[in-house]
Amino acid sequence: MMRALFSAASGMTAQQMNVDNIANNLANANTNGYKARRVQFQDLLYQNLLQPGASASQQTVVPAGLQLGLGTRPSGNEIIFTPGSASETGNPLDVALQGPGFFQVLQPNGQLAYTRDGEFQLDQNGNVVTASGNPLQPQITIPSDAQSITIAGDGTVSYTQPNQTTAQVAGQIQLANFQNPAGLSTIGGNLYTPTEASGAATTGTPGGAQGMGALLQGYTEQSNVSVVQEMVNLIVAQRAYEANSKVVTAANEMYQEANGLVQQ
Repeated sequence: MMRALFSAASGMTAQQMNVDNIANNLANANTNGYKARRVQFQDLLYQNLLQPGASASQQTVVPAGLQLGLGTRPSGNEIIFTPGSASETGNPLDVALQGPGFFQVLQPNGQLAYTRDGEFQLDQNGNVVTASGNPLQPQITIPSDAQSITIAGDGTVSYTQPNQTTAQVAGQIQLANFQNPAGLSTIGGNLYTPTEASGAATTGTPGGAQGMGALLQGYTEQSNVSVVQEMVNLIVAQRAYEANSKVVTAANEMYQEANGLVQQ
């Protein structure tokens, strides 16, 4: 019964973390470019009371054995990189990424970070920056007298100026991708940084031969969180937590019964 108490307690702890993850997904249901996370679990060590395959006689072996598990634990919360829907904003600097890839931005510490959030603005110098002020890389600068800005599907950024009919090219947005995007480290602010698990970034032009997604001007990619699915996951987590708590109660009642036995 001691095993039952600790196994059920590990299940309750795991479901608490599961609910924490669901809460974060729901909190970011309207965050541009947010990708939902899914908690993964794995069972813990097993106590081998009878090893499968042990000899039952000189000619036979035990077919199944007797192994008692000691509970569960969260092993990770994988990032689900399914695409989010594109929402029209009317802002010419907003860009939705349709397909694989990440925008590259420069952090204040001088290191590159990566994001799916294409809600861009201009800073006081005309540089294209994120909502947090991190400049897009490679840097693209728009003059203050620019009358219209066009971002093509291949990332080419152009603009027109007063009394000019020919558009000027300001630069081209470059995208990055990773061998294992699920291995990226989330640092907040809609930003990711590479790890050993994700591999190094490979860069290319949007919609090019490198397999990067194309860009859609005037739109932003919405969160891929399904509120309905997360509510279902929440109910399942609640019921699993409740079931484990019932095991704790049942084991406690069995202890009380055993402690109440009177030797005749």
